[in-house]
Amino acid sequence: MTVTDRPAQAPTRRLNTSKAMVEAIAAEMEANPEVFYLGEDVGAYGGIFSSTTGLLDRFGPQRVLDTPISETGFIGLAIGAATEGMRPIVELMFADFMGVCLDQIYNHMAKIHFESGGNVKVPMVLTTAVGGGYSDGAQHSQCLWGTFAHLPGMKVVAPATPADAKGLMTAAIRDDSPVVYMFHKGVMGLPWMVKNPRSIDVVPAGEHVVEIGKARVAREGSDVTIVTISLSVHHALDVAEQLSNEGISAEVIDLRSLVPLDRDAICASVAKTGRLVVVDEDYLSFGMSAEVVASVTDRDPSLFKAPPVRVAVPDIPIPYARPLEYAALPRQDRIEEAVRKALR
Repeated sequence: MTVTDRPAQAPTRRLNTSKAMVEAIAAEMEANPEVFYLGEDVGAYGGIFSSTTGLLDRFGPQRVLDTPISETGFIGLAIGAATEGMRPIVELMFADFMGVCLDQIYNHMAKIHFESGGNVKVPMVLTTAVGGGYSDGAQHSQCLWGTFAHLPGMKVVAPATPADAKGLMTAAIRDDSPVVYMFHKGVMGLPWMVKNPRSIDVVPAGEHVVEIGKARVAREGSDVTIVTISLSVHHALDVAEQLSNEGISAEVIDLRSLVPLDRDAICASVAKTGRLVVVDEDYLSFGMSAEVVASVTDRDPSLFKAPPVRVAVPDIPIPYARPLEYAALPRQDRIEEAVRKALR
Protein backbone atom coordinates (compact mmCIF):
# COMPACT_ATOMS: atom_id res chain seq x y z
CA MET A 1 0.00 0.00 0.00
CA THR A 2 1.42 3.36 -0.97
CA VAL A 3 0.97 6.50 1.08
CA THR A 4 -1.73 7.70 -1.29
CA ASP A 5 -3.62 4.40 -0.85
CA ARG A 6 -4.03 4.75 2.91
CA PRO A 7 -7.61 5.32 4.08
CA ALA A 8 -8.36 8.88 5.09
CA GLN A 9 -8.16 9.48 8.82
CA ALA A 10 -11.02 11.29 10.55
CA PRO A 11 -9.84 14.72 11.65
CA THR A 12 -9.24 15.24 15.36
CA ARG A 13 -12.04 17.39 16.70
CA ARG A 14 -11.37 19.51 19.73
CA LEU A 15 -14.41 21.36 21.03
CA ASN A 16 -15.15 23.34 24.11
CA THR A 17 -17.92 22.13 26.38
CA SER A 18 -20.53 24.61 25.19
CA LYS A 19 -20.04 23.60 21.55
CA ALA A 20 -20.20 19.93 22.51
CA MET A 21 -23.52 20.54 24.26
CA VAL A 22 -24.93 22.41 21.27
CA GLU A 23 -23.79 19.65 18.92
CA ALA A 24 -25.70 17.06 20.93
CA ILE A 25 -28.84 19.21 21.12
CA ALA A 26 -28.75 19.97 17.39
CA ALA A 27 -28.35 16.31 16.49
CA GLU A 28 -31.33 15.30 18.61
CA MET A 29 -33.45 18.17 17.27
CA GLU A 30 -32.57 17.09 13.74
CA ALA A 31 -33.49 13.47 14.46
CA ASN A 32 -36.65 14.11 16.46
CA PRO A 33 -39.10 16.94 15.67
CA GLU A 34 -40.55 16.63 19.19
CA VAL A 35 -37.33 18.07 20.71
CA PHE A 36 -37.34 21.82 21.27
CA TYR A 37 -35.48 24.32 23.49
CA LEU A 38 -36.87 27.16 25.56
CA GLY A 39 -35.65 29.63 28.17
CA GLU A 40 -34.40 33.15 28.72
CA ASP A 41 -31.96 34.51 26.12
CA VAL A 42 -31.61 31.14 24.39
CA GLY A 43 -32.59 32.44 20.95
CA ALA A 44 -30.72 35.25 19.20
CA TYR A 45 -28.38 35.69 22.17
CA GLY A 46 -27.44 32.01 22.13
CA GLY A 47 -27.57 31.53 25.88
CA ILE A 48 -25.52 33.58 28.32
CA PHE A 49 -23.03 30.69 28.53
CA SER A 50 -23.26 29.87 24.79
CA SER A 51 -25.43 26.84 25.55
CA THR A 52 -27.63 27.37 22.46
CA THR A 53 -25.41 29.26 20.01
CA GLY A 54 -26.57 28.74 16.42
CA LEU A 55 -29.70 26.75 17.23
CA LEU A 56 -32.12 29.56 16.38
CA ASP A 57 -30.62 30.04 12.92
CA ARG A 58 -30.80 26.33 12.26
CA PHE A 59 -34.22 25.44 13.68
CA GLY A 60 -36.13 28.71 13.86
CA PRO A 61 -38.21 30.41 16.55
CA GLN A 62 -40.83 27.65 16.64
CA ARG A 63 -38.32 25.24 18.18
CA VAL A 64 -35.94 27.63 19.96
CA LEU A 65 -38.15 29.80 22.12
CA ASP A 66 -37.08 32.93 23.97
CA THR A 67 -39.29 33.24 27.03
CA PRO A 68 -40.19 36.06 29.41
CA ILE A 69 -38.49 36.15 32.81
CA SER A 70 -41.05 33.81 34.33
CA GLU A 71 -39.40 30.56 35.37
CA THR A 72 -42.57 29.11 36.86
CA GLY A 73 -44.44 29.77 33.62
CA PHE A 74 -42.00 28.40 31.07
CA ILE A 75 -40.89 25.39 33.13
CA GLY A 76 -44.57 24.59 33.60
CA LEU A 77 -45.00 24.89 29.84
CA ALA A 78 -42.17 22.40 29.30
CA ILE A 79 -43.68 19.95 31.80
CA GLY A 80 -47.02 20.10 30.02
CA ALA A 81 -45.38 19.55 26.65
CA ALA A 82 -43.44 16.57 28.01
CA THR A 83 -46.55 14.88 29.36
CA GLU A 84 -48.10 15.23 25.91
CA GLY A 85 -45.24 13.40 24.23
CA MET A 86 -42.77 16.13 23.31
CA ARG A 87 -39.18 16.24 24.55
CA PRO A 88 -38.47 19.80 25.71
CA ILE A 89 -35.16 21.11 26.94
CA VAL A 90 -35.79 24.03 29.27
CA GLU A 91 -33.05 26.26 30.64
CA LEU A 92 -33.08 27.69 34.15
CA MET A 93 -30.42 30.36 33.73
CA PHE A 94 -28.82 29.84 37.16
CA ALA A 95 -29.44 26.94 39.55
CA ASP A 96 -29.70 29.58 42.28
CA PHE A 97 -33.07 30.57 40.80
CA MET A 98 -34.59 27.17 41.55
CA GLY A 99 -36.50 28.67 44.48
CA VAL A 100 -38.63 30.71 42.09
CA CYS A 101 -39.96 27.60 40.36
CA LEU A 102 -39.37 24.76 42.82
CA ASP A 103 -43.05 23.85 42.91
CA GLN A 104 -43.02 23.15 39.17
CA ILE A 105 -39.76 21.21 39.40
CA TYR A 106 -40.39 19.05 42.43
CA ASN A 107 -44.16 18.85 42.81
CA HIS A 108 -44.86 18.38 39.10
CA MET A 109 -41.85 17.49 36.95
CA ALA A 110 -40.49 14.98 39.45
CA LYS A 111 -43.77 13.54 40.72
CA ILE A 112 -46.21 13.23 37.82
CA HIS A 113 -44.83 9.83 36.77
CA PHE A 114 -45.31 8.49 40.32
CA GLU A 115 -48.69 10.11 40.86
CA SER A 116 -50.00 8.61 37.62
CA GLY A 117 -49.00 5.11 38.64
CA GLY A 118 -46.34 5.12 35.97
CA ASN A 119 -48.80 5.86 33.17
CA VAL A 120 -47.57 9.38 32.35
CA LYS A 121 -43.96 9.99 31.38
CA VAL A 122 -42.16 13.34 31.66
CA PRO A 123 -39.29 13.10 29.13
CA MET A 124 -37.68 16.51 29.56
CA VAL A 125 -34.29 18.04 30.35
CA LEU A 126 -33.87 20.92 32.76
CA THR A 127 -30.51 22.58 32.06
CA THR A 128 -28.95 25.06 34.45
CA ALA A 129 -25.64 26.82 35.06
CA VAL A 130 -23.85 26.25 38.36
CA GLY A 131 -20.68 27.13 40.20
CA GLY A 132 -18.54 29.92 41.55
CA GLY A 133 -15.16 31.47 40.92
CA TYR A 134 -16.30 34.56 39.00
CA SER A 135 -17.38 36.99 41.72
CA ASP A 136 -21.01 36.53 40.73
CA GLY A 137 -22.11 36.85 44.33
CA ALA A 138 -24.12 34.69 46.70
CA GLN A 139 -27.20 34.45 44.43
CA HIS A 140 -25.40 33.36 41.24
CA SER A 141 -22.55 31.10 42.40
CA GLN A 142 -24.00 27.99 44.01
CA CYS A 143 -23.99 24.44 42.67
CA LEU A 144 -26.98 23.06 44.59
CA TRP A 145 -26.82 19.65 42.90
CA GLY A 146 -27.12 18.09 46.34
CA THR A 147 -30.52 19.75 46.69
CA PHE A 148 -31.77 18.41 43.36
CA ALA A 149 -30.32 14.96 44.10
CA HIS A 150 -32.09 14.89 47.48
CA LEU A 151 -35.51 15.22 45.81
CA PRO A 152 -36.60 11.87 44.30
CA GLY A 153 -37.98 11.57 40.81
CA MET A 154 -35.26 13.33 38.82
CA LYS A 155 -31.96 12.18 37.39
CA VAL A 156 -29.09 14.62 38.03
CA VAL A 157 -25.98 14.88 35.83
CA ALA A 158 -23.01 17.25 35.78
CA PRO A 159 -20.36 16.76 33.07
CA ALA A 160 -16.71 17.60 33.54
CA THR A 161 -15.43 17.21 29.97
CA PRO A 162 -16.60 18.21 26.49
CA ALA A 163 -17.03 14.58 25.47
CA ASP A 164 -19.19 13.85 28.50
CA ALA A 165 -21.11 17.07 27.94
CA LYS A 166 -22.15 15.75 24.53
CA GLY A 167 -22.72 12.17 25.63
CA LEU A 168 -24.72 13.01 28.75
CA MET A 169 -26.84 15.57 26.89
CA THR A 170 -27.74 13.00 24.25
CA ALA A 171 -28.64 10.46 26.94
CA ALA A 172 -30.66 13.05 28.87
CA ILE A 173 -32.76 14.07 25.84
CA ARG A 174 -33.55 10.45 25.03
CA ASP A 175 -34.39 9.49 28.61
CA ASP A 176 -38.05 9.06 29.48
CA SER A 177 -37.43 10.47 32.96
CA PRO A 178 -36.86 14.15 33.80
CA VAL A 179 -33.14 14.88 33.85
CA VAL A 180 -31.51 17.88 35.52
CA TYR A 181 -28.41 18.72 33.46
CA MET A 182 -26.10 21.00 35.45
CA PHE A 183 -23.22 22.64 33.58
CA HIS A 184 -20.49 24.40 35.53
CA LYS A 185 -19.43 27.76 34.13
CA GLY A 186 -15.80 26.78 34.67
CA VAL A 187 -15.92 23.84 32.25
CA MET A 188 -17.68 25.62 29.38
CA GLY A 189 -14.43 26.72 27.73
CA LEU A 190 -15.57 30.27 27.02
CA PRO A 191 -12.80 32.80 26.33
CA TRP A 192 -14.16 35.43 28.71
CA MET A 193 -14.09 33.05 31.67
CA VAL A 194 -11.16 31.71 33.67
CA LYS A 195 -9.09 29.57 31.33
CA ASN A 196 -9.35 25.83 31.94
CA PRO A 197 -7.29 23.88 29.40
CA ARG A 198 -9.28 20.68 29.90
CA SER A 199 -12.55 22.38 28.90
CA ILE A 200 -11.40 22.14 25.28
CA ASP A 201 -10.82 18.51 24.35
CA VAL A 202 -11.45 15.76 21.84
CA VAL A 203 -15.15 15.08 21.25
CA PRO A 204 -16.35 12.07 19.22
CA ALA A 205 -17.99 12.94 15.94
CA GLY A 206 -21.41 11.52 15.17
CA GLU A 207 -23.55 9.81 17.77
CA HIS A 208 -22.05 9.72 21.25
CA VAL A 209 -24.00 8.58 24.31
CA VAL A 210 -22.74 8.37 27.90
CA GLU A 211 -24.84 6.18 30.16
CA ILE A 212 -26.34 8.13 33.03
CA GLY A 213 -25.26 6.65 36.35
CA LYS A 214 -21.85 5.31 35.32
CA ALA A 215 -18.79 7.03 36.81
CA ARG A 216 -15.45 7.10 35.05
CA VAL A 217 -11.92 6.71 36.33
CA ALA A 218 -10.37 10.01 35.26
CA ARG A 219 -6.95 8.95 36.57
CA GLU A 220 -5.72 5.60 37.87
CA GLY A 221 -4.05 5.51 41.29
CA SER A 222 -3.24 3.24 44.21
CA ASP A 223 -2.69 5.35 47.36
CA VAL A 224 -5.83 7.45 47.74
CA THR A 225 -9.18 7.88 45.98
CA ILE A 226 -10.50 11.34 45.15
CA VAL A 227 -14.21 11.25 44.31
CA THR A 228 -15.71 14.37 42.78
CA ILE A 229 -17.80 15.82 39.94
CA SER A 230 -17.80 18.61 37.34
CA LEU A 231 -15.14 21.35 37.64
CA SER A 232 -13.65 19.78 40.76
CA VAL A 233 -12.53 16.84 38.60
CA HIS A 234 -10.09 19.22 36.92
CA HIS A 235 -8.83 20.54 40.25
CA ALA A 236 -8.38 16.98 41.51
CA LEU A 237 -6.42 16.01 38.41
CA ASP A 238 -4.15 19.02 38.91
CA VAL A 239 -3.44 17.89 42.47
CA ALA A 240 -2.93 14.26 41.44
CA GLU A 241 -0.40 15.27 38.80
CA GLN A 242 1.47 17.46 41.26
CA LEU A 243 1.56 14.80 43.98
CA SER A 244 2.80 12.18 41.52
CA ASN A 245 6.13 14.02 41.56
CA GLU A 246 6.42 12.95 45.21
CA GLY A 247 5.52 9.36 44.50
CA ILE A 248 1.91 9.74 45.70
CA SER A 249 -0.55 7.91 43.44
CA ALA A 250 -4.05 9.40 43.55
CA GLU A 251 -7.01 7.89 41.74
CA VAL A 252 -9.61 10.38 40.54
CA ILE A 253 -13.22 9.27 40.10
CA ASP A 254 -15.53 11.50 38.07
CA LEU A 255 -19.05 10.66 39.20
CA ARG A 256 -20.67 12.26 36.13
CA SER A 257 -24.07 11.91 37.79
CA LEU A 258 -25.45 12.07 41.32
CA VAL A 259 -28.73 10.37 40.45
CA PRO A 260 -28.18 7.53 39.84
CA LEU A 261 -25.00 7.45 41.96
CA ASP A 262 -22.41 4.87 40.92
CA ARG A 263 -21.76 3.42 44.38
CA ASP A 264 -20.06 0.37 42.88
CA ALA A 265 -17.36 2.53 41.28
CA ILE A 266 -16.80 4.42 44.53
CA CYS A 267 -16.44 1.26 46.61
CA ALA A 268 -14.26 -0.47 44.03
CA SER A 269 -11.77 2.38 44.09
CA VAL A 270 -11.70 2.65 47.88
CA ALA A 271 -11.22 -1.13 48.09
CA LYS A 272 -8.05 -0.61 46.06
CA THR A 273 -6.64 2.46 47.82
CA GLY A 274 -8.11 2.26 51.32
CA ARG A 275 -8.37 6.04 51.55
CA LEU A 276 -11.06 8.46 50.40
CA VAL A 277 -11.19 12.20 49.79
CA VAL A 278 -14.51 13.62 48.56
CA VAL A 279 -14.45 17.00 46.83
CA ASP A 280 -17.73 18.86 46.38
CA GLU A 281 -18.42 22.42 45.28
CA ASP A 282 -21.70 22.27 47.11
CA TYR A 283 -22.32 22.88 50.79
CA LEU A 284 -20.69 20.58 53.33
CA SER A 285 -23.71 19.64 55.41
CA PHE A 286 -26.40 17.19 54.24
CA GLY A 287 -24.94 16.82 50.75
CA MET A 288 -22.97 14.82 48.22
CA SER A 289 -19.81 14.48 50.27
CA ALA A 290 -21.60 12.73 53.13
CA GLU A 291 -23.53 10.50 50.72
CA VAL A 292 -20.33 9.32 49.03
CA VAL A 293 -18.75 8.46 52.38
CA ALA A 294 -21.94 6.66 53.45
CA SER A 295 -21.85 4.66 50.23
CA VAL A 296 -18.70 2.99 51.54
CA THR A 297 -19.52 2.78 55.25
CA ASP A 298 -22.95 1.30 54.53
CA ARG A 299 -21.43 -1.42 52.39
CA ASP A 300 -18.13 -2.23 54.08
CA PRO A 301 -16.47 0.20 56.52
CA SER A 302 -13.47 -2.12 56.77
CA LEU A 303 -12.38 -0.86 53.34
CA PHE A 304 -11.01 2.26 55.03
CA LYS A 305 -7.39 2.31 56.17
CA ALA A 306 -7.90 5.87 57.40
CA PRO A 307 -10.90 8.10 58.11
CA PRO A 308 -12.40 9.69 54.97
CA VAL A 309 -11.83 13.41 54.40
CA ARG A 310 -14.34 15.85 52.90
CA VAL A 311 -13.58 19.08 51.03
CA ALA A 312 -16.65 21.21 50.33
CA VAL A 313 -18.05 24.71 50.54
CA PRO A 314 -18.54 25.72 54.20
CA ASP A 315 -22.12 26.40 55.21
CA ILE A 316 -22.04 30.07 54.27
CA PRO A 317 -23.33 32.08 51.28
CA ILE A 318 -20.70 32.24 48.54
CA PRO A 319 -18.70 35.47 49.09
CA TYR A 320 -18.50 38.11 46.38
CA ALA A 321 -14.91 39.24 47.11
CA ARG A 322 -12.55 37.10 45.04
CA PRO A 323 -10.09 36.19 47.86
CA LEU A 324 -12.95 35.17 50.16
CA GLU A 325 -14.71 33.28 47.39
CA TYR A 326 -11.59 31.32 46.50
CA ALA A 327 -11.03 30.50 50.17
CA ALA A 328 -14.54 29.02 50.36
CA LEU A 329 -14.37 26.97 47.15
CA PRO A 330 -12.74 23.51 47.07
CA ARG A 331 -9.74 24.49 45.00
CA GLN A 332 -6.37 22.80 44.58
CA ASP A 333 -4.78 23.92 47.85
CA ARG A 334 -7.61 22.52 49.96
CA ILE A 335 -7.70 19.27 47.98
CA GLU A 336 -3.96 18.75 48.38
CA GLU A 337 -4.21 19.36 52.10
CA ALA A 338 -7.02 16.82 52.36
CA VAL A 339 -5.07 14.18 50.44
CA ARG A 340 -2.05 14.62 52.72
CA LYS A 341 -4.33 14.35 55.73
CA ALA A 342 -5.81 11.10 54.42
CA LEU A 343 -2.34 9.69 53.85
CA ARG A 344 -1.21 10.61 57.35
